[in-house]
Amino acid sequence: MQQSEAIHLIQNAITGQQPQRWADLGSGSGTFTLALQSLLSPGSQLTAVDKQSQKLPLTFIKADYEKDDLLLSDLDGILMANSLHYIRDKTKLIKKLEAYFLASPTFLIVEYDTTRYNPWVPYPLNYANLHQLFTTLGYTSITKLAEVPSRFGGRMYSALIRL
Repeated sequence: MQQSEAIHLIQNAITGQQPQRWADLGSGSGTFTLALQSLLSPGSQLTAVDKQSQKLPLTFIKADYEKDDLLLSDLDGILMANSLHYIRDKTKLIKKLEAYFLASPTFLIVEYDTTRYNPWVPYPLNYANLHQLFTTLGYTSITKLAEVPSRFGGRMYSALIRL
């Protein structure tokens, strides 16, 4: 995916001119991390987290965001781009991540809009199931932001979720 496509998917989630603190969980090589960094106001802090070491021009933590305690606090938002589909127990993870927020949790999710699993998407989460998951957890604002065709077939979507 090109960075311009990543920006298109997430740009409507970032509002206001105040500096913000975000984390990108499952950052990989940084396509969405760098897209988010380009959208945040000056003075914002962005931390990338991934199991594999990555060379990114920002704060990086090598960790398993599902299993490890992360050195994160007072976050305004968490980006999970193509990473939530690796988690079997999504409810448990979301509840764990809620502790990292300064105030009300804000999740920015990018996923494949499919229910078909494969080795690269072992626990798929289409938009309908994402909506149901977060509604069950008490989230009241779940908004689909954008969609783009996936180069692997089907579509990808982005969603902004607030408690």
